[in-house]
Amino acid sequence: MYKNIEKQTVLKLKDLVEYQAGQVVSKTLVQNAAVGVTLFAFDKGEEISTHTAGGDALVTVLDGVGRFTVGGDEFFLTAGESLVMPKGIPHAVFGEERFKMQLTVSF
Repeated sequence: MYKNIEKQTVLKLKDLVEYQAGQVVSKTLVQNAAVGVTLFAFDKGEEISTHTAGGDALVTVLDGVGRFTVGGDEFFLTAGESLVMPKGIPHAVFGEERFKMQLTVSF
């Protein structure tokens, strides 16, 4: 079930999470045993350090440019681009500039 989001309303996902200086801001939209959907806003130079996930993680950049390191490979994504980070593969996320993304993890 969706939370923290209006239903039956046209939304721009990038407008649902705000940038904050020196921070990574997140807003959870769905979290259950099958799926997690979270919006993130990264200030330039902010990061989520290397970790693994318990499911496949699909990221879609909504604004700006993010650097994704997955299993040692680097990917630079811009608005409208997506990448799957496979379950169990170490990955990290870095704000090359301010950027926003949607993360969907399927368990």
